[in-house]
Amino acid sequence: MGNDHSDLKNLGSVSAAPFGSSAILPISWAYIKMMGPRGLCKATQVAILNANYMSKRLEKYYKTLYKGETGLIAHEFILDVRAFKKTANVEAVDIAKRLMDYGFHAPTMSWPVAGTLMIEPTESEDKTELDRFCDSLICKLKKFECLKYLNGKHFYRFIHVYTSQQL
Repeated sequence: MGNDHSDLKNLGSVSAAPFGSSAILPISWAYIKMMGPRGLCKATQVAILNANYMSKRLEKYYKTLYKGETGLIAHEFILDVRAFKKTANVEAVDIAKRLMDYGFHAPTMSWPVAGTLMIEPTESEDKTELDRFCDSLICKLKKFECLKYLNGKHFYRFIHVYTSQQL
C-alpha cells in the first residue's frame, strides 16, 4: 500500500476554518443561554457604566470622540491620540504596546478612526482594574509630555528607563 495518498479527497482547512472560527456561534449561544435575559441586561448596563466612568475619568487627559448630546457614550469609547504623533512622535501602536507591558490587553487601534484607541471595558472588570487602566494611560500622557523635548528615536529607551525606576 505505501504512503501514496493521491487518491484522498482534499478536505480543506484542518487547523483553521476558512471562513473564521467555527466556535463563534456556539460560544455566543452558550453565553446568552447562561446569562438569560436579566443577566444580559445587567451585563449591558455594567459595560455601559464602566465605559462612561473611564471616559469621564480620562477626559482631562484625552479627548473622547463621538460622545452623545448628553456627553455620554455606549459600551466603548474612542480616545484620540493623534496629537502625540506631532508632539512626541508617539502613535497609537506605541501606547498599545506599553499597555501590554503593564499586563493589559491592547485596545483596538486605528479603527474606526485612524490614529485612535478604542477602549471596550467589559462588564467583568471591577473598579480597581478600571482605575489601574486609567492610571496607566494618565501616567503615559505625562511621559509623552516629557517626550516633546526628546528626539523620537529615544522613545523606547527613555520610557523603559523611566518605567523601570517607577516600578
